[in-house]
Amino acid sequence: MKIYTYKNYTITKWFIFFLFFVFFLCNSIFEISAQNRQVHFTDVTEQAGIDFRYTFGDYTYENILESSGSGITIFDFNNDDLHDLYMLNGTYLEGISDPDGKVFKNTRNKLYKNNGNGTFTEVSKEAGVDDPTWGMAAGAIDYDNDGDEDLYVLNYGPNIFYLNNGDGTFSDITESSGLKGPEMLNGFVKWSVGVAFWDFNSDNKIDAMVGNFLAFDPAYVSPNTPDMMPHPSEYKGQASMLYQQQSDGRFIDVTKKHGLYFPDSKCMGLTIYDYDNDGDLDIFQGNDHQLNFLFRNDNLKYTDVAVPSGVAANSHGVPTGSMHGSIGDIDNDGLIDLLVVDLRYGALYRNIGNGLFEDITEKSGVAGAFAGKGAWGAELFDYDNDGDLDIFSANGTAEELILQPPLLLENDGKGHFKNVGPELCDYFSTKRSGRAVAIWDYDNDGDLDIIVSHIDLQATATLLRNDGGNSNHWLGLKLIGKNGPASAIGARIIVKIGDKKRVYINQWATSYLTNHDPRVHIGLGQNRHIDRIEIFWSNGKKETYYNPPIDRYLTIKEGTGIKVNSK
Repeated sequence: MKIYTYKNYTITKWFIFFLFFVFFLCNSIFEISAQNRQVHFTDVTEQAGIDFRYTFGDYTYENILESSGSGITIFDFNNDDLHDLYMLNGTYLEGISDPDGKVFKNTRNKLYKNNGNGTFTEVSKEAGVDDPTWGMAAGAIDYDNDGDEDLYVLNYGPNIFYLNNGDGTFSDITESSGLKGPEMLNGFVKWSVGVAFWDFNSDNKIDAMVGNFLAFDPAYVSPNTPDMMPHPSEYKGQASMLYQQQSDGRFIDVTKKHGLYFPDSKCMGLTIYDYDNDGDLDIFQGNDHQLNFLFRNDNLKYTDVAVPSGVAANSHGVPTGSMHGSIGDIDNDGLIDLLVVDLRYGALYRNIGNGLFEDITEKSGVAGAFAGKGAWGAELFDYDNDGDLDIFSANGTAEELILQPPLLLENDGKGHFKNVGPELCDYFSTKRSGRAVAIWDYDNDGDLDIIVSHIDLQATATLLRNDGGNSNHWLGLKLIGKNGPASAIGARIIVKIGDKKRVYINQWATSYLTNHDPRVHIGLGQNRHIDRIEIFWSNGKKETYYNPPIDRYLTIKEGTGIKVNSK
């Protein structure tokens, strides 16, 4: 006797198939959820030996110089494939700092050498980079293509250029380099806040654009808020400056020649990348309480197109205290989007192609998370290696020393964000006054770690080690152009996995006062294989690499091929 009719058998078969499908789907979701729960951050600052304490010259927090913080630079100064840490510091300034701050006179920057075992040794004096000037930021670059990274320090006051001697020490070549900068700009001491390096004129030599902030008058008292530091809008600005490298290695000022001279601009950060995919590198300049600039490169003449492109102001059309442009493809549609944090609620601009952007700050969830926090250093990065970009932000109020919690916003893969920081580390439930943040893989284990500088009364830095982010697959790329970094900076990388592609930009100067880990970090999720990598070097050349190894760091030198660094 038959138990099932044909019709009943068909229904039962599909029902069983459905049950198996549900089982495998739930199992996959459980595995992904379990992987995310495995990721957490551990505060390892003390055990790592990072004893940096920031000073803003006194104890009073009374002026805009004191409130601005200082930067972090990640670079491998001794070529041992371990990334080191340079932290900028403030100092006591006669006529600006409160007299009680004399105990902070000659406070210096610190260079921490990575020992490779999770600890660091402070070596700034031995290396010759313990500058006592008021430091703001530093850019590391192999400007002379000799194989080691030199260091350009940006200050309130004269800038300093250090040549890497190749033996763990540096020599001050500021005078011969031409990069000291003017003593005064717009009637007051020059105040530099960062540098962007790239080969803007395609002559195979690195050039530099220095971002300058505002004309700080220490004697000025605001008539509107005499008991509080004046608002940035009450000061004049200072022009950012483009320096072209000559055949003898010296730099000359060519700002006006290329249409970049804006004497009253108030730059907070410069980001160099090809925003419109036309084959040349453009400049985004985040401005403080002014409309941002987006300088489109038109045959070496730059035109500000921020307003028509949609990135000049926030979603309410208001220019706010923009910090910097952080770049990345947040929704994996192949177009590079732009995050600009500020002191209100930030701006997340989705690239819709043809040089245009859509403001998705509110609908992405970013506005609600950032509102009232006062965001400074921030970055797009893949903290869990699942293949989409998340957001970290260091926060704190500007005009008053009011502490705020930092943010770690997780991307759902479609460009929508949710704050998950408190679930992953107690640090994210602790109120601090953060400024610069750098993202790096200091222990070379394949997941991204975080270091933050603070200007609160604790003044300590915080190193957060990522534990568990490498449970997903990953790949790290170090790009070297044929002539050093000249054709590597701004290079576009396309990673193809089956019918999917992901796009990355080789640019590490993408956060306030900060240079991140210079390697391109690619989260692969559960993908065990990459079909090919396409590299569009910034000199217009293209190279393709098939079936690269994963879960390790690779060095790719233009025209030479792949070298495996570490597993």
